[in-house]
Amino acid sequence: MSARDELTARPLVPAPVGSAVRAAALRARAYELARFLSVGGVAFVVDLGLFNLLRFGPGGLLEHKPLTAKILSVVAATIVSWLGNRHWTFSRQRTDRPTRELVVFAAINLVCAGVPVLTLAFSHYVLALTTPLADNVATIVGIGVGTVLRYLGYKRWVFTGLHAPAHP
Repeated sequence: MSARDELTARPLVPAPVGSAVRAAALRARAYELARFLSVGGVAFVVDLGLFNLLRFGPGGLLEHKPLTAKILSVVAATIVSWLGNRHWTFSRQRTDRPTRELVVFAAINLVCAGVPVLTLAFSHYVLALTTPLADNVATIVGIGVGTVLRYLGYKRWVFTGLHAPAHP
């Protein structure tokens, strides 16, 4: 049988349509973003909850040390966020170097934590928008920008593996 005969003898299977491929990719990205935001929500609750527990909970452990309480709650929330993102959001992109991932992850979080501070400072001191509403809007905008930067940073510098993990 010649090569030409083989080509004509094979049943024609339609190739995936470009729009179907794009739709599947968009759906996968939407699920990834939903997982990312879910993990972020849990980390937010851990941060806020632990901070309040340390400051105002039984025994007032760190009642007069708000910065210490905040540092501890941010560290705990960062670890929760890293674990959730590593094992769920970006489980197919995690690397074989978890310590490196955690260090870069923490560095990105540290940089991105400054974004709401900068947006608040810009709004308050440069634009002279000093109402409580303006301060809250500036903070929310900063959190939104910081969240986008975190997601992009995690994809670009933290979870860079190209293989699926042994245990999904």
